[in-house]
Amino acid sequence: MLSLLIAVSLVAFGLVTLSPIDPLQANVGQAALGAMSEEQKEKLESYWGVDTPPLERYWNWARDFVRGDMGVSLLYRQSVSDVIGVKLMNSLFLLLFAWLISGALGLTLGIVAGVNRGRWPDRVVKAYSLTIASTPAFWLALLLLMIFAVWLNLLPVGLSVPIGMEAESVTFLDRLRHAILPAATLSITGIANIALHTRQKVIDVMESEYVLFARARGESTGQIIRRHCLRNILLPAMTLQFASISEIIGGSVLVEQVFSYPGLGQAAVAAGTGRDVPLLLGITMITALIVFIGNFLADILYGVVDPRIRRGGERE
Repeated sequence: MLSLLIAVSLVAFGLVTLSPIDPLQANVGQAALGAMSEEQKEKLESYWGVDTPPLERYWNWARDFVRGDMGVSLLYRQSVSDVIGVKLMNSLFLLLFAWLISGALGLTLGIVAGVNRGRWPDRVVKAYSLTIASTPAFWLALLLLMIFAVWLNLLPVGLSVPIGMEAESVTFLDRLRHAILPAATLSITGIANIALHTRQKVIDVMESEYVLFARARGESTGQIIRRHCLRNILLPAMTLQFASISEIIGGSVLVEQVFSYPGLGQAAVAAGTGRDVPLLLGITMITALIVFIGNFLADILYGVVDPRIRRGGERE
């Protein structure tokens, strides 16, 4: 995880360094920069490290980042860590909701399709998965917004809390209602990959010799799914579920923008369009850390689910 984070930080910082962003113009503004004298510009260049070699700038930024100092956001005029802390709490509520729903529904649909291979439930699940897999997340978000918020007026149009309500008055149900549409969008797009992979694994299990022997002993389809199928698809399902964290985070960037949901994804778009380099680098590192932690937890759970993996690692 540490080596991966270092690699991500190097790539992100390198891309920012190569980008056409002018640190002085981004921090001061074009009008103010034009009114400054050459001496003032030189002082600002020294302050922002424009005249410092890239490797030295990276080292200074990385050292401060490890200490918890991510810099100051140019858009929010606050510490980057404070901005990310607020935005992350909103996004975690949304992402966790979508992650659990997509995992549960994807696994269920994959099992149904695999068990009923070639029949109408299988064809329906495949058609749905292939259609959704090729559907842009932002288009689906606009469609759900138009149907459930505009036409039916069942759910809020956007934001994470009701407009004009004090923070102390916002209830959990208020936050839940505002999170339903963006979470549903992320869930619908996240189901397809899990369902298709689970379907294929279920087909492999159902065609195995031990399942054929189980049928010969008189076991029903439900018993075969519980005793044999779930055990064999659990590890691949866990791999897909934790791997989907990166897909959900990536999809949230556009989905939060459509619903004006004040989360980490919307902040990333604002930082990119507003040339807020400290905030953009901070969000990049935090989202990468979340993905790496998810993969790390999956590795740990492998040994819990299947002790043979843990024993094999100990022998090595």
